[in-house]
Amino acid sequence: MTDKTHMAYGDPKAMVDQAAGLFATHTQRNTTLNRLTGKMPKGTKGAEATLRKQSTQHMPIVRCQDLGKGKGEEVTFHLLNPTGGYPIMGSEYAEGRGVGMKLSEDKLRVNQARFPVDLGDTMTEVRSPADFRRLGRPVAQAKMDAYVDQSLLVHMAGARGYQDNIEWKVPVETHPDFAKIMVNRVKAPTKNRHFMADGGNGIQEFGVNAGEIDLATTDLLKMDTVDGIRSFIDDIALPPPPVHFEGDAAATDSPLRVLLVSSTQYNLFAADPNFRQLQASAMARAQQAKGHPLFLGEVGLWNGVLIVKMPKPIRFYKGDTIRYCTAYDSEAESSCVVPDSFGDNFAIDRSILLGGQAVAEALAAHRKSKMPFFWSEKELDHGDKVEGLIGAIRGISKIRFAVDTGRGTEFTDYGATVIDTAVPIRKPRS
Repeated sequence: MTDKTHMAYGDPKAMVDQAAGLFATHTQRNTTLNRLTGKMPKGTKGAEATLRKQSTQHMPIVRCQDLGKGKGEEVTFHLLNPTGGYPIMGSEYAEGRGVGMKLSEDKLRVNQARFPVDLGDTMTEVRSPADFRRLGRPVAQAKMDAYVDQSLLVHMAGARGYQDNIEWKVPVETHPDFAKIMVNRVKAPTKNRHFMADGGNGIQEFGVNAGEIDLATTDLLKMDTVDGIRSFIDDIALPPPPVHFEGDAAATDSPLRVLLVSSTQYNLFAADPNFRQLQASAMARAQQAKGHPLFLGEVGLWNGVLIVKMPKPIRFYKGDTIRYCTAYDSEAESSCVVPDSFGDNFAIDRSILLGGQAVAEALAAHRKSKMPFFWSEKELDHGDKVEGLIGAIRGISKIRFAVDTGRGTEFTDYGATVIDTAVPIRKPRS
């Protein structure tokens, strides 16, 4: 019987056909982070044609595919700063009194990431009932998808945290290859986008006391915390842009932001007696948003904030370092630690409030596949051994601008705000 599912080694179409399959599988993966990316524009022919497109700016992750041969390894994003001023009334002289305009910009780089997989040798085929050649590609795809989602999460959060196990494809910040693996600098939250829980009083600005984060083990994620987040959105000028899900009929009249929370934060919040009502609210909004899948998982909707579990916690244990920005008009970072009083029973988890344009993801085309993802198989040792490799050329960066507020310049994480809260943990650092 003809094998229709596996391309022979050395087939000249292998790179293009398998790369197209890898890219399609990746962009259609059913994960929380992928659901936070808008669709690419329609009407193009073939995967290569989409390399000059950009996804909608109304979702937290903006994907740009406009990098190719000769276009360099950087993407630049621009923001037209808001302008103030009052109208010129009556016959007053208006000429020469125009308000000036100013652009801010941010950049990100791309680099290739590759995961090689040992597909076995001649004796592997003899001894094993499994076909390692067939198993290799989905194993490699899973590694790459995890790396992509986790790197997105880390850039959004402005920190990797220190929860670590075999499922993490992004190492902790103290690892010597951390900066290389993340491609672009992981930026600590700007001062105007960094908060922490405040007991039963909502949220407060991130604070430090004697070199330690000024947070108690009783400062948990609760209804009051989300109310504080909503008050922050309503009270400040230039809040994070609302998220517009495709087909959401209520997007303009009832704007939403997305709050990514750890499983532990979510379970604390879900313990509230009113949480079932929040789940019902999310289901009702899903109907207005044409059943967008982000509404249909373990989510709750409260006060214009859609609460969604994140795939991995951004967690800090006692003694761990937390980076933060020291001033509104500077990107200079300092650090504090989690107090020893947290012991082995508490930690700090970071939730992430997402609006539109929180992070940018740039994809470049591989020289052979003409697509961001590529697959390769190579025979070694005179054909006895085979190694497979999945690769991607991409980069991520949190979108940050120096915003002229009219009273000075504030460095601002455009669509990402973080809230640090205490969480109870069952066991100390793994």
